[in-house]
Amino acid sequence: PELPATILKNACYCDMFSGCSSLIIAPKLPATKLAVSCYFDMFLNCCNLISAPDLPATKLEDLCYYRMFEGCSKLSIAPNLPATNLVQACYQGMFKGCSNLNAAPELPTTNLANLCYAFMFYDCSSLTEAPRLPATILAKDCYLRMFYGCSNLNVAPQLPATTLTESCYYGMFSNCSSLTSVPELPATTLASSCYSSMFYDCTNLTTAPSDLPA
Repeated sequence: PELPATILKNACYCDMFSGCSSLIIAPKLPATKLAVSCYFDMFLNCCNLISAPDLPATKLEDLCYYRMFEGCSKLSIAPNLPATNLVQACYQGMFKGCSNLNAAPELPTTNLANLCYAFMFYDCSSLTEAPRLPATILAKDCYLRMFYGCSNLNVAPQLPATTLTESCYYGMFSNCSSLTSVPELPATTLASSCYSSMFYDCTNLTTAPSDLPA
């Protein structure tokens, strides 16, 4: 059905099409201001979904896109994500398991939140290049396992932050077996588990950062 609503309520579309394995095209989602958990698991495991709707929202709320397209293994193009102020877990697991996704959307914001990008591209094995990540002020778990299992990722983004937070880069590039070099890590102030498992099992890595100045 068409979903023309522009004013949403908490969890309004949560799990709406979850497991609809024959669904090919998603309806339009025109809302520009979201609600808590509004699209939570909305298209979870829609394994034949080939096209994502435009997502014009600029005002996010906690968990709004949580696992929205997880398991959509035929989805090849991600929608634009224009919001500039992120909130807790807003993109967590959004494209997890989208094994056919070959391009990531731009992520230009510098205003992060706890878990905002956690697991976002987990096991996106067709992704070859990561988006730019310009944030210099991080949040707890913000990049947690963001690119875990992206086995074709060969270019990592620059990571300019100089003050880290708890588990901020935890497992960020784990199992990225095509990654051959890593970005410089200029941070001078570390935090608990900040680099833990960051490049775990990157079996083709040949170059490490030239300096760890912390």
